[in-house]
Amino acid sequence: MTEITDKRKVVVIGAGPVGALAALYAAVRGDDVEIYELRGDLRDPSTTPLNFTKSINLALSERGINSMRHAGVPSLVDDILKETIPMHARMIHGRGKLGELYQDSQDYDVHGRSIHAVDRAGLNKRLLDSLEAMPNVTFFFNHKLTGADFNHNTAWFEHRAHAPKTDHAQNPTQPSASPAEHQRNPEKEVHFDLLIGADGAHSAARYHLMKFARVNYQQEYIDTLWCEFHIPPRAADSSFAISQHHLHIWPGTSFMFIAIPSLDRSFTCTLFAPSATFASLSASPETSLPPFFDEHFPGLCPDLITTPDLVAQFSENPHLPLISIKCTPYHYGSSAVIVGDAAHAMVPFYGQGMNAGLEDVRVLFDFLDAHGVYPSQAPSSPPSSQHSFSTDTDSASGTPPPMPSPSLSSTPAQPVSKISPSSNLATALAAYTAHRTPDAHTINDLALHNYLEMRSSVTSPLYLFRKHVEEFLYKYFPRLGWSTQYSRVSFGNQRYSAVKERSEWQGTLLRGVVLGVGLVVGVGAVGVGARKRETIWDGVRGVVGTMVRNGR
Repeated sequence: MTEITDKRKVVVIGAGPVGALAALYAAVRGDDVEIYELRGDLRDPSTTPLNFTKSINLALSERGINSMRHAGVPSLVDDILKETIPMHARMIHGRGKLGELYQDSQDYDVHGRSIHAVDRAGLNKRLLDSLEAMPNVTFFFNHKLTGADFNHNTAWFEHRAHAPKTDHAQNPTQPSASPAEHQRNPEKEVHFDLLIGADGAHSAARYHLMKFARVNYQQEYIDTLWCEFHIPPRAADSSFAISQHHLHIWPGTSFMFIAIPSLDRSFTCTLFAPSATFASLSASPETSLPPFFDEHFPGLCPDLITTPDLVAQFSENPHLPLISIKCTPYHYGSSAVIVGDAAHAMVPFYGQGMNAGLEDVRVLFDFLDAHGVYPSQAPSSPPSSQHSFSTDTDSASGTPPPMPSPSLSSTPAQPVSKISPSSNLATALAAYTAHRTPDAHTINDLALHNYLEMRSSVTSPLYLFRKHVEEFLYKYFPRLGWSTQYSRVSFGNQRYSAVKERSEWQGTLLRGVVLGVGLVVGVGAVGVGARKRETIWDGVRGVVGTMVRNGR
């Protein structure tokens, strides 16, 4: 295999968690990396993240952890996990028929695994600090991508010395930009070998990519807005006001309120509700908000948030929309690729937005390695076209799962000596797009569906029945390969599309079993003889056995 000695120049657009991890993967492999960020240094407390007024807590799960684990930076994962709070269950809050308040804890996983509440700014800081320590990485903050020519691998950036805050038009506390801030500054021309766009849902990289690639693009704003709230620590002893090891949910029929713990012993909270509900509450929040919360989110106000604070936070914090974006392809030739929200923004109801974006990076570089783009990382033999990523059982022990090669096309990767570096890169990016698109589309759909589950199904007897059955089979009959969809998504690295297929198969099988049991009981009730009932039951067992064998 012929080794490529020339360094590659990689330009990363966006210095958020996904862009920072992409820069780490490239820098560890020896590339010269330049990171361009529209905002100021995200480690500076005065830099307000786009679309957020203060900070937002995120749910970090196995996919994100696994992707950072393979970044090649010692102690990165350990340092990040030290600054997280494990959440092992949902806590469902409500009011009983007699008016009493109740809490119902629903474990995420029968094996006790947890997702982790992490501060976005803290996570970002750890990643950026790791990058800053590398000699082949350069930051360019306050730089806006204004143009790109992906046929000639050239991009243009405008340097804004004092970037204005432009969180969202619906933010009532947003200051107006001064005339000086509207003036265009001279542009900087940058040449690159590969541009990685990780600049969020309203991606400039994607916008310019679509001028070159024939991108199929779909976006949907769901009829739900969100507003951030804050539950402070207890005044008496500065302790957590509610359990810190739960993600707290106050479900409603068409809305919900959630609370995620923070290291300062407060909770970052979010109200999700239809735009009509926000409009109604906004007309007179002083009089409408307290009774609304008392009716639908019992125990919150004034017990956890005082009435004045509730009204003030609702009035001052922006009411922001939720967008779901799907597109494909994610690349153009050997020049550019988009990852994270730039490629597949999703609603936050599965807690997978950031995790999926971090996983994008790992999967992308798996393909680059497998196609010999980085010779020192290339596999000794071509990857199998039938290979799938590690299953959810790999992470049960908490140790890093083995890194299999990704599923590629049926044509084996050619040796580097027979293909130029740019051809290798183009082939790898095309394979990445083909592989990742169905998974990204799947988790987008699952996130939308999980909103229904979180706001109403978590109290449904049918939902609880299936959850208990699947957890029972998962715990006591592991050889069946049974698991809940949530466990596969949040505690494993199996492809999202494979998770969905398996979950649908399990649902079909459970419905068949329930129908069969009901049939046996029914015929018994109408007086069918024991021999006939046994014949029917044998038939049910046979069908179930066939489904299990075929499913496995």
